[in-house]
Amino acid sequence: MSLLEKIDMNRLPQHVAIIMDGNGRWAKARGKERYIGHQEGVISVRKVVEAASDLGIKYLTMYTFSTENWNRPEEEVHALMTLMVKAIQRETPDLMKNNVRLDAIGNLDRLPEEARQTLQECIEETSVNTGATVILALSYSARWEISEAVRQIAMEVQKGDLSIDSIDEMTISKHLTTRYFPDPDLLIRTGGEQRLSNFLLWQLSYAEFYFTEVYWPDFRKEEFYDAILYYQRRERRFGKTSEQLIL
Repeated sequence: MSLLEKIDMNRLPQHVAIIMDGNGRWAKARGKERYIGHQEGVISVRKVVEAASDLGIKYLTMYTFSTENWNRPEEEVHALMTLMVKAIQRETPDLMKNNVRLDAIGNLDRLPEEARQTLQECIEETSVNTGATVILALSYSARWEISEAVRQIAMEVQKGDLSIDSIDEMTISKHLTTRYFPDPDLLIRTGGEQRLSNFLLWQLSYAEFYFTEVYWPDFRKEEFYDAILYYQRRERRFGKTSEQLIL
């Protein structure tokens, strides 16, 4: 029996964020080059997007390439960018067929021209879709994002468009790259590590965290359903007591 049958469809997270970790280690364990792990990881992306879409989860943010990843060997970075271009071109028809919208966050100006153009074309083509929204975090870092938000706010204060006394949490949230999306309810990290790695530090304040030893290339629909079931077993109090939630 699939774990899908155990999921309460009335208690789904609205937004799931995923740190897709373990591609390289998956390949190494099999005596293969790292890029093979990344290729296999693309299949997991497709399967998880399908699972989230079938469940009716509205937002799925996937940590695809961090700011720190630019420090990896040049040949691996090039292979990743080439893979991304091919994957987006290949997956766009399925995104359209499944009514999935693509978006992206991060310092996209750092992407190679072909990658940036391919990404933008897919975002524009799928913008008419009304189903799930898949958000790729590319050349992304939470510290970069928060620094950019602070800079923008400071400029608005300097111009007289914003009062210092009016700055609050909502002001900061409205200046983040995720301002058009709700904060994630659930964070999934594969590959056995238990850290955020500079990912959505502001937005994950009240998310539930699900860590698994499974490497990303082996994380498919059933593994995703298991994470959803874990989320549904959690009591989300947001600072309140259990008794207050009952009232």
